Amino acid sequence: MTPFAIAGIQMHVAALQSNVEGMRHRLDVLMARFPWTQMVLFSELAPFGPLHKFARPFENDAIAVFREDAKRHNIWLIPGSMFEQAENGKIYNTSVVINPQGEIVAKYRKMFPFRPYEIEIEGGTEFCVFDVPGIGRFGLSICYDMWIPETTRQLTSMGVEVLLHPVLTGTTDRDAEIAIARATAAQFQCYVFDVNGLSSGGVGRSCVIDPSATIVYQAAGQEEMFPIEIDLEQVRRQRETGMKGLGQVLKSFRDRSAEFPVYDRNSGTDAYLYTLGKLEMPQQNSRAGLSTSHIAEPAALLPIEPEIGGIPPIVGKTVSG
Repeated sequence: MTPFAIAGIQMHVAALQSNVEGMRHRLDVLMARFPWTQMVLFSELAPFGPLHKFARPFENDAIAVFREDAKRHNIWLIPGSMFEQAENGKIYNTSVVINPQGEIVAKYRKMFPFRPYEIEIEGGTEFCVFDVPGIGRFGLSICYDMWIPETTRQLTSMGVEVLLHPVLTGTTDRDAEIAIARATAAQFQCYVFDVNGLSSGGVGRSCVIDPSATIVYQAAGQEEMFPIEIDLEQVRRQRETGMKGLGQVLKSFRDRSAEFPVYDRNSGTDAYLYTLGKLEMPQQNSRAGLSTSHIAEPAALLPIEPEIGGIPPIVGKTVSG
């Protein structure tokens, strides 16, 4: 057995004022109540909230005090993420991993901003993997990254056994996100720590999922701190023998017969994706948006179109009005 104790902190996040001292207070309470905790994870954008006008350089006072806290409590600390103002003026959603010595061991820029809603935010290009000596390998992704399964595919192919996933989800798709978190744990045979915030930081319902897709813990809609001791031998055993002795998905992918030309941007096999239009905000009464001013007329079914430019015909295409 390789046990390791990770705590998630689900807390209220303000949009117009700093939450740093509130985070530090809750961290002190957590460690007083559960001193056996070895790693702590906050939600996405917890320190300064969801508005990118509060972006700041990576080296800042908040990270400095979080480094002190990690050293003082002898823990690994991931203080959510914050908007980073890079030297070139671009803004990233950036997280940091701090070890028990107070050292920054990893920095991660969210790869997939929640577009079209976060059009001002740049996407990162580097994966985040780090080792906890004597325990195992951990990976970090942020919120919408998990909706793109290739991010977790890359991390677990690099040996990640625990996926740390701070989120800020205050929208109606939280149910779908929890379903994706469970599917991610099963598909990639890893633990998933999915920590959401409250108020301007999300709708809560943080969760911890084991590699068999079982929800180990599910938070509700109030402030919570939940230390969970995990066993990384479960990950290693399942990757060896399969979930419940069944599918060995990572080895099946490794030994695949098929290649995937869709990942070659020059292959042309993703031509269909370019028929979907621009990545932009939906508007009222548009084909891409939501109609709120009237009830749409029944749709008329059009004939099947012939194949054009290598794109398969669209069966059952509809048009209203």
